[in-house]
Amino acid sequence: MFFMVFAGVLLGLFAIELLAPVQVWVIQPFTAAIANISAMLLQWFDSSVQAQGIVLWDQDTGAAVSIQPGCNGVEAMIVVFAAMIATPSQWRYRWIGIGLAFIAIQILNLIRIISLFYLLQLDADWFRWAHLYLWQALIMLDALIVYLLWLRALPAVTTTAGQGSSVEPR
Repeated sequence: MFFMVFAGVLLGLFAIELLAPVQVWVIQPFTAAIANISAMLLQWFDSSVQAQGIVLWDQDTGAAVSIQPGCNGVEAMIVVFAAMIATPSQWRYRWIGIGLAFIAIQILNLIRIISLFYLLQLDADWFRWAHLYLWQALIMLDALIVYLLWLRALPAVTTTAGQGSSVEPR
């Protein structure tokens, strides 16, 4: 049952994400917010860093990164959200898990964007490798770890069978 619900929610959320109005009204503004937050964090150390829309750029060097779909953490969030929704638990625990997953994935994604921004300025080949392989895997690993920690923190499920009751460990 888990895999059916997981697959259904996953496909449904990915389909919704791809809709043009969702891209325009949700995904693009969300991605621009990520760029702005990244710029604000970087300005503590480097006042020449700016954000314009989904682009993070350095006024002094001209180096810039554009945060494209797939680089904003949304896909990782969709995967972990689908897993949490498919896991039998109280909705209260699901919403707490979804909130914590969102925070964990976006914190790591900010670290990712900032590191890639500076890596691009140092070495374009290393930037491409880190962007295409290292960080893609780390973001998904983060989603998996958050899910597993959430799963471990869930209270045990109590079921009643016949005259006695039993506790099934999670």
